[in-house]
Amino acid sequence: GLILILPCTDTFIKVDLRTVTCNIPPQEILTKDAVTTQVDGVVYYRIHSAVSAVANVTDVHSATFLLAQTTLRNVLGTQSLAQLLAGREEIAHNIQTILDSATEHWGIKVARVEIKDVRIPVAMQRAMAAEAEAAREARAKVVAAEGEMNASKALKQASMVLSESPAGLQLRYLQTLTTLAAENNSTIVFPLPINMLESLGMKNRGG
Repeated sequence: GLILILPCTDTFIKVDLRTVTCNIPPQEILTKDAVTTQVDGVVYYRIHSAVSAVANVTDVHSATFLLAQTTLRNVLGTQSLAQLLAGREEIAHNIQTILDSATEHWGIKVARVEIKDVRIPVAMQRAMAAEAEAAREARAKVVAAEGEMNASKALKQASMVLSESPAGLQLRYLQTLTTLAAENNSTIVFPLPINMLESLGMKNRGG
């Protein structure tokens, strides 16, 4: 509506109530496990109380920007590098909660905080890549060892079953011959079963 302002006694201050985007430049962070990183972010906030934003702080936008910088450094300094890389959303939510509580009496409502980029030294990147490669190789060796163990158990069980059943052993022998015959080999040698040789020997001695 219409507002009357006296030129000599009143002061007019225009306050924008729309959402403001505050870009936090890269901050050098020393993580909990003593790794130096550079992290930048962005804060989305708006003024919900124009009176508080004007009466309680000299420059509300500058104060919010500086508080966002220090809060980002303080919160990330309590996290390890692994936590920082894996838990960005949770860390950003914690920063938002702290900022929202600290700027409430300034008439500020923090809507969202995002961690944009995490830069780590090149040497640390190489070390992490080597560690990940070693972990993959270790898992592959474990899987191969488990496969060998399962195969040896299966062969042991099969040998026990075949040793208890001569007919099964001969059937397996015939299956092996069938497999060999199916291949395109120029020469195939068919060994005689041991029990057949024993039978022939007994007949010769009997004759």
